[in-house]
Formats: sequence, C-alpha cells, structure tokens
Amino acid sequence: MSLASLPLFVRLGGRPVILLGEGEPAEAKRRLLDRAGALVVGEDAKAALAIVAIEDEDEAQTAIARLKARGVLINAVDRPAACDFTLPAIVERGPVIVAIGTGGVSAGLAAALRQRLETLLPAGLGKLAEGLYAARAALRARFPDGAERRRAIGAALSPGGALDPLAGETDVETWLAGVERPAATVAAFVLTSPDPDDLTLRQARALAAADRVYHRRDVPPAILDRARADAVRIESETLPAESGEGQIVDLTMAPSA
Repeated sequence: MSLASLPLFVRLGGRPVILLGEGEPAEAKRRLLDRAGALVVGEDAKAALAIVAIEDEDEAQTAIARLKARGVLINAVDRPAACDFTLPAIVERGPVIVAIGTGGVSAGLAAALRQRLETLLPAGLGKLAEGLYAARAALRARFPDGAERRRAIGAALSPGGALDPLAGETDVETWLAGVERPAATVAAFVLTSPDPDDLTLRQARALAAADRVYHRRDVPPAILDRARADAVRIESETLPAESGEGQIVDLTMAPSA
C-alpha cells in the first residue's frame, strides 16, 4: 500500500516562508507559522515553501503557477489538488507532536481526530519524552546492544508497562534502576484475513514490536506494513530452528475455504 503523502517534521525557526492572501484563512496560517518560528515573507522573497490563501480562484491559480515555476513547494488553502504539502492538525505535549493529516481532503475530520486525541494524551507526555532523552547515555550503558535497548524501551512503553505513555505520571530513572534484560520471544500467528484491519490487538502489537518478521509468500504487503519500518522481513516457508534472539513474529495465512 503506497502512501499518498510522506509525513515530515520541518524545522522552520528563522526560515522564510511565503504567505499570500488576506482574511481569516491567511491569518490562521500566519499564526501557525509564527508558532513554528518561521519568518513570514512576501512572494518576491527567496523561500522553499509557500502558503497560498487567496480566495479568488483565478488570482490564486496564477500565484500558484508563478511560485511552482520557481520550484517553490506550495500549500494552497482549500485546493488539495494544487498542494505539494499539507498542514496537519496538531496535538502538542512539549517535544511530542502528533500530526493528523487527510491530504487536504477534510480539515474537519482532522480537527475532530485532534480533539479526540487531546483528551487521550496526558499532559505529562512531554516530561516522559524529556526523561527518555536525558537517560540516553544511561540507557546505552545499561543496554549496549541497540536492538536489546529498543526492546527494553518498547516493553516499558507498552500498555501497562512501567512507562506506559497513556498512564499519566511515569519515572524514567526509577524504571531504569530496576529494568531487566528483555527476554527473547517468538510469536506465531495464522492469519484468517488479508485485511490488516482484521488483525487482533495482540497480533498488531507483536508486529509493531518485532525485530524480525518471518512470513509465507502469500502474506499480503499490507499486513507486513504494520511491522516497524526497520524490522527485517524474511520470506520463508518455515521458521528456522535457530532464529536468534529478539522479538520474532512468524506469519502464516490460513488456507482458503
């Protein structure tokens, strides 16, 4: 399954961004750019990004064409077909930023999802992120192997874990003082559907945490996409007897009826 857009987080502090238009749509974009520390400039300035919030259709399309001819990437308000990039709805908890995008198709849906997430994500989430950042050296010392370190952090951040990000107050130092080496695991699943939405919660969590995914040839790419991007995918008819350490998932499709 291909991505319609690749989400990126761009540091705009002190960088110029062209903003064209007047009225509330343009002012809303200006507020967002100001919040990101961007330098809002006019069309004649040199910039890599531009936001076109012009209401008149002909005037907007003419401005878009001029900017694209210069190689500037465009966000055109209410014109998703003309957009090179879109601006998501944002949930912010300190350094943690959750961005919800619909490719410009429905800002209302993105806003509704943001409101739901605002009620789910605790205020202390930013503090947890900062605690993990501060503990980087201690984590490397405790778990020199990168894969083992990732598994330990993943287990702590899992639902019900010592650092469950949705549980409220957490203490990274206390967790690190008592954490044990994560055990290697192998999970084997027989999938009854090629639809990733039919994965059970246990299957989805195992895929998201796996270091390696062994799979039969007929397991759909859409299922494999639910694994981490850096997880190794290995097409194999059987799980090797010596599959090594780490978190391993073995996937088989159930025979068709």
